[in-house]
Amino acid sequence: MQVQCFTVGNFSVNTYLITDEATGLSAIIDTGETEELRNRLKALMPAPNIVMILLTHGHIDHAGSLALLQEEWDVPTYLPKKERVLFDTLPMQGSMFGMPHLNRPCGRVDHEIEDGFEIMLGQTQLKFISTPGHTPGQGCWYDANDIIVGDTLFAGSIGRTDFPMSDPRVMKESLRRLFELPGHLRVHSGHGPMTTLQTELQSNPFIGYIREEKGMPRGRSLRW
Repeated sequence: MQVQCFTVGNFSVNTYLITDEATGLSAIIDTGETEELRNRLKALMPAPNIVMILLTHGHIDHAGSLALLQEEWDVPTYLPKKERVLFDTLPMQGSMFGMPHLNRPCGRVDHEIEDGFEIMLGQTQLKFISTPGHTPGQGCWYDANDIIVGDTLFAGSIGRTDFPMSDPRVMKESLRRLFELPGHLRVHSGHGPMTTLQTELQSNPFIGYIREEKGMPRGRSLRW
């Protein structure tokens, strides 16, 4: 699977175009909140053959321009089922965060999916793992080599748990589940650089409790 990152919008969010190299079929993962991703994808040569849109969660910067993208690519869109409660606030979410100019229409969701959902992108099998905590239904999409994690995990950090609808207790359990996946997986986060699960397991200060549970040296750790 080929993974192309496009950092867009007011929040420098990482959005992704993933492509099955055997068939050339592509999917968008997350959207930004402006027209920037749409414009950058339209400028690609050759034009990508986009057949689906996948969302990790429903914050403005990750789902706010869904309607704009669907004007160009009228393809099935997949949202974590437990994320609907947040996604439906997009028309007022900007106001909730003190930025009413960023209120956005919801766009269309065709499929609400749950933990363990699988879908084929050409010959690439994509799996969904639910990792709530940052939001009620946040989740990650992955294949054998790459995982797109939204705001679950960053290089050296994790997603914030002090937002409305966040839950640090749930986040801790989600991170435990995430680090049961193979360590070689390349981690493509919603913000910041690429990393790997193994790198974060060894050094991320927010997951010292997981290292301790696995019998590893706790190392530099932050309690949260």
